[in-house]
Amino acid sequence: MYTLRTRFSKDIVCEFLPPSRVLKKQRVIIFADGMPSVPSKKSLLEFFSKKGFWVFHPRYRGTWESDGKFLAKSPHIDILDVIDGIHKPFESIYRKVSGERHHYKLNPTQIILVGSSFGGPAVILNSNDERISKVVAFSPVTNWQGVLRISNPGDRLEFIQEAFGKAIRTTPKLWSKLKTQKFYNPIVELDHIDGSKIQIIQAKDDPAVPFTDTKKFATATKSKLVSVAKGGHLGASILMMPRFYKIFTKHINSK
Repeated sequence: MYTLRTRFSKDIVCEFLPPSRVLKKQRVIIFADGMPSVPSKKSLLEFFSKKGFWVFHPRYRGTWESDGKFLAKSPHIDILDVIDGIHKPFESIYRKVSGERHHYKLNPTQIILVGSSFGGPAVILNSNDERISKVVAFSPVTNWQGVLRISNPGDRLEFIQEAFGKAIRTTPKLWSKLKTQKFYNPIVELDHIDGSKIQIIQAKDDPAVPFTDTKKFATATKSKLVSVAKGGHLGASILMMPRFYKIFTKHINSK
């Protein structure tokens, strides 16, 4: 099985897979990555494709194959543009080299957003969109103040630029928007977050995102929170483990 690619809103390159078997319901999962990370979710996409889901893995604007400048727009807007895009006809980029017609038009019965770490705000901030059924967030950033106490933002940007080069294209000015606490920050958007849709999973020994911040956020929004004693900074790949897949299915099937 190989993954397909498309573009949404001109800028956003998105890897995707249809379900491996035809089902009456069109259930969609959109994955939002951490930052920095390498976009390597092929196994996860195949796993959920075989479970009967349409799966989409976009690259934020200004990262990897996508055009634009990273953080010129809030990354949750990039996910919103993907949501808009799947409600319109779209096509596989590979049609240009394969000669085959690969056109798709979805009528989703359920859209599930899954975000990890930096991708947590990208899915949480879209929870109030009526098209979104459920949100699952692993070790999500819910308050940038707590995260930036652990990691100096200037050092992080320097590391990203040296380690990832042109794969992540931003500027110190754009990066500094995270320090304002007003940009891409769920804790200041509580009135616009639907906690009834949100399932958070995090380890108490997470070294990158303070668990205490997550717990306060879950309480304030009445989001579901599953904590594990140890595990470090958890990512979406653990969904392929039976324990966490069970939590996932229970949540997405709940009313």
